[in-house]
Amino acid sequence: MAEQNKDAGELVRVRRNKLEELQSAGKNPFEIMKYDTTHHSMEIKDHFEELEGKEVSVAGRMMFKRVMGKASFCNIQDLEGRIQAYVARDEIGVEEYKDFKKMDIGDIIGIKGTVFVTKTGEKSIHAKEVVLLSKSLKPLPEKFHGLKDTDARYRQRYVDLIMNEESKGTFIKRSKIISKIRSFLDGQGFMEVETPMLVPNAGGAAARPFETHYNALDEDVKLRISLELYLKRLIVGGLEKVYEIGRVFRNEGVDTRHNPEFTLMELYQAYTDYNGMMELTENLYRYLAQEVVGSTTITYNGIEMDLGKPFEKITMVDAVKKYAGVDFDEIHTVEDARKAADEHHVEYEELHKKGDILNLFFEEFVEDKLVQPTFVLDHPVEISPLTKKKPENPDYVERFEFFMNGWEMANAYSELNDPIDQRERFKAQEELLAQGDEEANSTDEDFLNALEIGMPPTGGIGFGIDRMVMLLTDSSAIRDVLLFPTMKSLDAKKGGAKAEKAAAAEKKTAEKVDFSNVKIEPLFEQMIDFDTFSKSDFRAVKIEACEEVPKSKKLLKFTLNDGTDRKRTILSGIHEYYEPEELIGKTAVAIVNLPPRKMMGIDSEGMLISAVHEEGGSEGLNLLMVDDRIPAGAKLY
Repeated sequence: MAEQNKDAGELVRVRRNKLEELQSAGKNPFEIMKYDTTHHSMEIKDHFEELEGKEVSVAGRMMFKRVMGKASFCNIQDLEGRIQAYVARDEIGVEEYKDFKKMDIGDIIGIKGTVFVTKTGEKSIHAKEVVLLSKSLKPLPEKFHGLKDTDARYRQRYVDLIMNEESKGTFIKRSKIISKIRSFLDGQGFMEVETPMLVPNAGGAAARPFETHYNALDEDVKLRISLELYLKRLIVGGLEKVYEIGRVFRNEGVDTRHNPEFTLMELYQAYTDYNGMMELTENLYRYLAQEVVGSTTITYNGIEMDLGKPFEKITMVDAVKKYAGVDFDEIHTVEDARKAADEHHVEYEELHKKGDILNLFFEEFVEDKLVQPTFVLDHPVEISPLTKKKPENPDYVERFEFFMNGWEMANAYSELNDPIDQRERFKAQEELLAQGDEEANSTDEDFLNALEIGMPPTGGIGFGIDRMVMLLTDSSAIRDVLLFPTMKSLDAKKGGAKAEKAAAAEKKTAEKVDFSNVKIEPLFEQMIDFDTFSKSDFRAVKIEACEEVPKSKKLLKFTLNDGTDRKRTILSGIHEYYEPEELIGKTAVAIVNLPPRKMMGIDSEGMLISAVHEEGGSEGLNLLMVDDRIPAGAKLY
């Protein structure tokens, strides 16, 4: 307890001094190369009857120590759990006992001794030898509260794994899930393969890729967004059943179910279709639940989902009819689809066709209702550029998405193997790309060449491994199942400077600032006459918080600090240009006292940047990003 009350810097200094003393005495723990162990903690406890009285050797981190004169107790934590050790001076030696008393919580030690049970009935080790294997120079979080700050848990996963048994158990279970997936597919005759991560053409999904430059070849390349196109090439090559479990990268936002890099599994099987993929999916999920959870009924966030009975099947058209009351079989034109969308307040874009709007209805009204295992079949052709059309209705394709808990868990196709049709689909995607759709695919000539060589009828499916792990471990966020999730970088010096500037800004909210040398955000450089804009009535505001608006692909919700005690909450339709994390901490110029607007663009005077409205009020606010050093409340002159 005394250690907890010391300054953190003093604790580090004390531990470093202990290390220096050990090194001076020729006992440098960092010179130890190995330590032979015979058992783990839980192994000793589980097999106590056969190990009692026998000598064992364990190693791990000391998590507790209680010194009582000539004898002490400590707890050592390893991969499987914790076990108590009884350490007596007369057993290990006077000098060795002195060294033990100087050891700190968090030190990594090795213990050799005999297995016994204490008077209180605790299975323990009677130590004959205690060796300091590695010195911990920084103290662990306070033992009763652990590492509760979620941001710190994600950034310092190594500390989280030490302090939180539940967290460590989640990642052990994740490893088991992936191992069981491999076991299942290997038993079905699938071959595991590896395909490129750096690609000239990132296709196979609707997503914006990350781009980089390959110096050796002097070429721009992208990080893959999918595994699909290379795996299909292998089907062309005669490998009839292939799968890959690997990282893919999508330049998109971060929320409880999305991370820009995530683990995807895709598999392809020749001579089957999406019905074969449904059967495989049902069997795989049932097998995993039984192997990992021990039951075909799983519970997530208190909701039971039954994987034991046949999964429900429903077409996308029937699902929208069921939950939104709109029958797209009765809608025959784009104009009729837009009219239905307007009546039901479903946002759409000018480039959207009937099938796109059907999908928007599905996302708005259906997805969150699909809690029990459900296959949603027969998607519109507009959103499925790599899928075979249904012969009886070419407006739709043989595709399903698998849903549980309101989440899309898998996406499967009867794969398109007609190279002529595929070229036309790519052409349609190219048109969308030209209209500004950054998630559209571009033509992959080598893939088309492979299809022209000939690909058999094939069923294919992609599984989101991270969401699968979330469900099977009852984890609330994707970051809880990623060992090292993507986080905004911390810069201690920059953070300190920001704090100083923020403090100064509070004293000078009315001070005028010369904006003449401020660089306008590149997004707006061609959209605005800054001289005209600068004559408007506005003030600088700090973006204190920013998040996505649920069920909207365009809107971001901002909390703004205008230099007063009042916090403004506004909505802005700039999500296609920015992710929420990019904007937090930035300064924006806000034009005030303008009528609220709903669309992005330029107003009649050429000044409007992104029209937003304040929730619960009529005051319009229009944002322009500027230098983040400008204090909130500053006026332009």
